[in-house]
Amino acid sequence: MRNLCIISDKREELVEVKGLLEGAGYNVVGEGTSGIDAIELCRRFSPDALLMDMLMPGMDGIEAARTISLLYPTTLILLIEEYDEEIIKDAAEAGTMACLVKPLEGKDLFPAIELAISRFRAFLLLKDENISLREELKSREVLEKAKRILMERMRLSEGEAFKRIRKMSMDARMTKRDIAETVILSWEGGMRVGSEEGSRTSTYRTRRSRYYRKGP
Repeated sequence: MRNLCIISDKREELVEVKGLLEGAGYNVVGEGTSGIDAIELCRRFSPDALLMDMLMPGMDGIEAARTISLLYPTTLILLIEEYDEEIIKDAAEAGTMACLVKPLEGKDLFPAIELAISRFRAFLLLKDENISLREELKSREVLEKAKRILMERMRLSEGEAFKRIRKMSMDARMTKRDIAETVILSWEGGMRVGSEEGSRTSTYRTRRSRYYRKGP
């Protein structure tokens, strides 16, 4: 059973929406009447979805959605008075997954909520994949730069430079990216790792420098 929260400053609307949700098989774990309540409920319960009225005094639904998306990401569904393209666009930019026009219809509620939850999960998955891809590209960029430095300064072939980085990585039990970053910092700092100046750096860098100096 999915856990949902409801936000509306109208008591009768809260009761009505709660009845529809429970009738559709959902568990309503929290209710509130303001945007601040919405943020707190997401922090406290981490619901599968939050249904929130658009028009509320103080912080409205879109403002609350922006904050929730930054602090406590969850499936956000905005309840609006009428179809309005500008509101729907702003809501989407704020992180909401769906906008439902009131009054809500019980037969349409379940598929709308499930679709919104599925869209949010797909969004999170894509976001994680993009982060992983950026990290992989950054690691490759750092490794290539470190190889070029070793090839130019130590007259190594590309294969030899890569083997040197790989051996230091295995010896130091560190990632090749960490070793590559040490190579770059050392040469760009105008010193070779292991020099007298290098010995005055942090323990962590000194440890890495020791392995760099060894070579294959």
